[in-house]
Amino acid sequence: MGKTRCGWAGSDPLYVAYHDDEWGVPAHDDRHLLEMLVLEGAQAGLSWLTILRKREHYRVAFDGFDAEKVAAYSEADVRRLLADPGIVRNRLKIESAVKNAAAVLRARDEFGSFYSFIWRYVGGVPVQNAWRSIAELPARTEPSDAMSKDMKKRGFSFVGSTICYSFMQAVGLANDHIIGCFRHEEVKKMTR
Repeated sequence: MGKTRCGWAGSDPLYVAYHDDEWGVPAHDDRHLLEMLVLEGAQAGLSWLTILRKREHYRVAFDGFDAEKVAAYSEADVRRLLADPGIVRNRLKIESAVKNAAAVLRARDEFGSFYSFIWRYVGGVPVQNAWRSIAELPARTEPSDAMSKDMKKRGFSFVGSTICYSFMQAVGLANDHIIGCFRHEEVKKMTR
């Protein structure tokens, strides 16, 4: 008998691997956090599977999500990315990635790391939810509302509360694996 997973994981091997190995795992690396923020913004209006299929290309196109490099992108870089079929070619989303990289650098200057900046919305400890079905998962929460409002004030874009909550779920600020999912208890033990 197979493992019980959150229903959204489906059967696509890429989606299953993302669910099993990454989603909900507390992330500490600033590059990975920037990557996930950019990918969550790129996903707006699209399926997450579409983004997962483009993820490796995003890593190449955006210099491994090195915040210093991405923040320094010029209009020529934006045009290069707009011509790249391996990513979502939407000017606002591409420009958002550049703006967000610059905002990450400012947050790093102020808080010591982007990690420290992000994790303060949950007091440095993942929120442990106990949902019984994916229908119970909220689209946004008070912490994601606060994160969204603060990030917008600090010059981030594509950071509405729903995107922020998806980001929080992805990088482990919230454990939203349903109770019956084999990952729920595994992720619950990952407090940092």
